[in-house]
Amino acid sequence: MAFISVFEVIGPNMVGPSSSHTAGAASIARLAGKMLHRKIKKIDFILYGSFAQTYKGHGTDRALLGGIMGFETDDVRIRDSFEIAEKEGIEFSFSPNTVETDVHPNTVDMLIEDISGQKLTVRGESLGGGKVKLTKINGVKVHFTGEYHALIVIHKDHPGVISKVTDVFGKQHVNIAFLRVYRETKGGDAYMIIESDEEITKNAVDEIEKNPFVRETMLIRR
Repeated sequence: MAFISVFEVIGPNMVGPSSSHTAGAASIARLAGKMLHRKIKKIDFILYGSFAQTYKGHGTDRALLGGIMGFETDDVRIRDSFEIAEKEGIEFSFSPNTVETDVHPNTVDMLIEDISGQKLTVRGESLGGGKVKLTKINGVKVHFTGEYHALIVIHKDHPGVISKVTDVFGKQHVNIAFLRVYRETKGGDAYMIIESDEEITKNAVDEIEKNPFVRETMLIRR
């Protein structure tokens, strides 16, 4: 029998009405927003399953928009996220996708563009009780919950890159809780997701970015 924690029954502190459709939606978007280095210019949300069916009534749209702007699940500004985003000059849209059904019921794709023109695509799922996971970054399948301090390293799939990165963590006395590497093709881009018990320092990130095979890093603090 699957274990269910009290937090999954009670749910997180949140602006309602639903832990899955509101709190979970805000958490997904907030996690994606932490990956960005610059202010958001435009965000398009593609909604699937029950997200697509009830996003207006359950406030999923406002929660997603609030989350991408950094609002916590219990931030009352979520209710006014449309108006706040418009004042901030953020373009946004919501598009239900009722054709693709082979997805988790509470799934959203976020097509994000920052003020420099850099684009990022993230897919997330709301699992219930406010728990979430990201399942795709720029089309590459990943598994990331955001429950730990994390560093996402986008790098060329090349021998020795992983050991060089973990060596930096060791020298910084940062304990790695989980390390996963994802790629689509041999020799192409790979996504290394490192989750740690301790906060990852900017010095560690700077050292990792010196590696010629590292293309980009995303530092995500809890």
